[in-house]
Amino acid sequence: MTNTILTTKINPETRIKPLKNHWLANLSLEFSDTPVGTQLTRTQRKGPLSVQKAFYPEGKDCAHIYLLHPPAGIVSGDELRISVMVKKNAHLLFTTPGAGRFYRARQDLSIGDSKQTQITQFDLAAQATCENFPQETIVYEGADGFNSVDIHLTSSTVYLGWDITCLGLPDSAQPFSQGKYSQLNRLFCDNKLIYHDRIALSPENQLLNSPAGLAGNTVFATFLAYAPAQLTDIAMRKKLVEQLREQISQAEASDKISITEINGLLVIRYLGQHAQQCKRLFIRLWQLLRPQLINKTAIQPRIWHT
Repeated sequence: MTNTILTTKINPETRIKPLKNHWLANLSLEFSDTPVGTQLTRTQRKGPLSVQKAFYPEGKDCAHIYLLHPPAGIVSGDELRISVMVKKNAHLLFTTPGAGRFYRARQDLSIGDSKQTQITQFDLAAQATCENFPQETIVYEGADGFNSVDIHLTSSTVYLGWDITCLGLPDSAQPFSQGKYSQLNRLFCDNKLIYHDRIALSPENQLLNSPAGLAGNTVFATFLAYAPAQLTDIAMRKKLVEQLREQISQAEASDKISITEINGLLVIRYLGQHAQQCKRLFIRLWQLLRPQLINKTAIQPRIWHT
């Protein structure tokens, strides 16, 4: 990683010149703390991205939002850009009603590029709280996908978020072997980069089966937790990590989950074969983290049970 990293925030109003057989979509959301709680106060959209109204299963102070993408998957030429602003004192829980999908890319490049792209950005103002829990992303055999998430926050905000990636459909005898998939996750605090994680899978680099890569596993996932104001000293963070590891030990999943604390950022990784197992484990850890970092019991979005 170089010492200087240039970042560009998403501007949903930027006009992107359409390319041949490209479907471009932008969605920009803004959430504000109001006298009646956290409200969706601004929406801009273009193309097949939208949200339902906010839901409040735990009261007015936390808005649950479901991201909707009616095509239900990303094909060659698609470029989805999602920008979410959580303003001062607002609290957002952001999820999706179902799995995201990167379908098989087109083979005939004479009709357009093969690339499939999703770019997501979260901006958190002072004292804002954001929980970003999308359902799993399925990457089909032959895909050519790029997925990135940038999180911009301050030292007084709280962020909890995960991503779960499933390669191919091995239970249906459709393994992921010839596709390409790149993922980039970055987290900035007060404009300083504190986390940068990138994986690029392709038939050429053999990361799918390499012991230094995925070692033949088809599901990989990361759960990030950052709350500088709540985790003020090293001893407090160490104790929390011990509690998380105890939960994993009780679930007999120590061979699937690793937990690391990096300068106040908790990085929890899963490597295995089952998305639902990963999600159950992540929810279990969220149920421990949420009361300590947000002072609220973990209330699962209703859509997860349908």
